[in-house]
Amino acid sequence: MIFETQVTNIGPEAEMFQQEKMLIFFGDDAPETLADYCYNIQLTPSTDEITAGMNFFFDDQSYKITAVGDVVKKNLDDLGHITLRFDGSETAELPGTLYVEDKLMPNITIGTKIAIH
Repeated sequence: MIFETQVTNIGPEAEMFQQEKMLIFFGDDAPETLADYCYNIQLTPSTDEITAGMNFFFDDQSYKITAVGDVVKKNLDDLGHITLRFDGSETAELPGTLYVEDKLMPNITIGTKIAIH
């Protein structure tokens, strides 16, 4: 396991991006303009590089990582901030976005454990 944290708060508009197959994570210091749209997570540094082929977990639900933007690790470690796209892209179009396989999105609640293996 190279990363593990949990959801601490859910912005009132966070689920709005599910129609776009997208989630936004941010540590507790999300900018005011983004806070309503984020799933807040405890800021925890990752222990290694994040690469395609690893798995992203929501509790026990697993999603294969298909592409990793250039600044995903830095943003996750420094800010707890990444965008997660559930579209199975094999090329990272946006530097702060982590792409996972295209399947039914998870149900996220306060306390949901987030991990990367």
